Amino acid sequence: MKKVVLFAFNGELMCFIHVLLNALEFKVRGYDARIVVEGAATKILPELAMESNPMHALYLKTKEQGLIDAVCRACSAKMGVLRAVEAEGLPIADEMSGHPAMARYVDDGYEVITF
Repeated sequence: MKKVVLFAFNGELMCFIHVLLNALEFKVRGYDARIVVEGAATKILPELAMESNPMHALYLKTKEQGLIDAVCRACSAKMGVLRAVEAEGLPIADEMSGHPAMARYVDDGYEVITF
């Protein structure tokens, strides 16, 4: 099985939506697809969690399919959204000085794509 992990760093909503769309597309095509949310992208998660957000359904679909593999602890804290991310039940990663490690995914055979 092909493996891909999408690292989202960009805090722009439309860029992040493309991360979600691509992860879903990879999954439909039979890939083992994962999303890791880093940097300014962490601040988007509480916004998408609101039912009033027009992109909430897309976020929920991605979340329900287990595609969000990790959210950066350090970046979530820095952006002031760590508690909101934890409340969403999203997995937090911090094995590389507070951040998720790309090397872990590479070691497991994932192709890393950054946004």
